[in-house]
Amino acid sequence: MRILRWMVLFMSAAVPAFAQPAPSPEVLRDLAPTGKLRAAINYGNSVLAQKGPDGAPRGVSADLAAELAKRLGVAVDYVPYEAAGKVFEGAKAGAWDVGFIAIEPVRAQEIIFTAPYVIIEGTYMVPAHSPLKTVDDVDRDGVRMSVGLGSAYDLYLTRTIKHATVLRADAGGGSAMIRKFLDEKLDAAAGVRQQLDAYAKDHPEMRVMSGHFQEIQQAMAMPRIADKPRTAGVAYLAAFVEEMKASGFVAEALKRSGQVADVAPPAGK
Repeated sequence: MRILRWMVLFMSAAVPAFAQPAPSPEVLRDLAPTGKLRAAINYGNSVLAQKGPDGAPRGVSADLAAELAKRLGVAVDYVPYEAAGKVFEGAKAGAWDVGFIAIEPVRAQEIIFTAPYVIIEGTYMVPAHSPLKTVDDVDRDGVRMSVGLGSAYDLYLTRTIKHATVLRADAGGGSAMIRKFLDEKLDAAAGVRQQLDAYAKDHPEMRVMSGHFQEIQQAMAMPRIADKPRTAGVAYLAAFVEEMKASGFVAEALKRSGQVADVAPPAGK
């Protein structure tokens, strides 16, 4: 009896409390309706996705997609995009099954989000000699800033900027936003801190502000389909994200790809 009790305790301890059950047929139907997992990868955000030496996607988004496909027992088919706005358009076209995109009220009309897995700061880069010192200084009459069309920070600033002029770069993700800022000699470039820091590191004539105007909550997502709530798939994906955060998978994926970002807290915290 003592041996049996020890075996039960050992087996219980060996299974993580957050481990998910095997996916049901309903989960497979919801998440991989074509028999493979079509995963949208946004190269416009280098914190989440990068192109490897062989051209294949790498980074936390690709790693999460591969792990999910492994759990489902299907192949992963990466669907690449150069900007978050293009990912959103792909959702409306039914081009992917799961994606990695920032939570935004406008997008929620077409996309079902999990809780975030990574939180990234949105901030500004300005010329080093600029009189703009803080993020609050930027929203002034006469100030012109560049953003990536359809990005999370574009949507946020469109709602919140009252005085400055927002000018959008419509292709090429974060790099296009920086090019527009430079080519048109704008006052500020709005974007993901890590991308702006990387540019400013090699260009001392530029300065990235220490504060932020937005905390960008990066989540996994499924396209919203009218009259098909797909509750099994939604629940499975939500639990998957929580497991990936709690187990250290997200933190390790960021480390492997050489990226620094904050792993989001558990849902509801």
